[in-house]
Amino acid sequence: MRITASAWMRLGAALVLSVAAALPAAAQPSGAADTRPYDERLLRLSEILGAVHYLRELCGANEGQVWRDRMRELMDAEGSSALRRAKLTRSFNNGYRSYSRTYNYCTPSAQTAITRFLAEGSEIADSLMKAFP
Repeated sequence: MRITASAWMRLGAALVLSVAAALPAAAQPSGAADTRPYDERLLRLSEILGAVHYLRELCGANEGQVWRDRMRELMDAEGSSALRRAKLTRSFNNGYRSYSRTYNYCTPSAQTAITRFLAEGSEIADSLMKAFP
């Protein structure tokens, strides 16, 4: 099944709302202990958002800042401390930079990478929404 960018964007928005609603502020740790059991998946999702932001623009999707906006929404919902926000930002930037060093123009390989990232991002979003309904 091929996942369209708009379908993944809807999943990303649903993820942000789902995760934010599932974790009330009182249950969220603060300070250095500001970690969650799903952080590894969340950081991977951030990295994917950065890569997709770069690659979709490179391949002429003309979506503007839509992927960066999804990241901002994720950070608003999950970036409860400066350290947490920095980790999420670093993951996004790593995804962006990795592919900006690899691709200077849109190729079939870049298109394949986009498709794979959208599928993986969708899987992560689905798993997080199921784990935190």
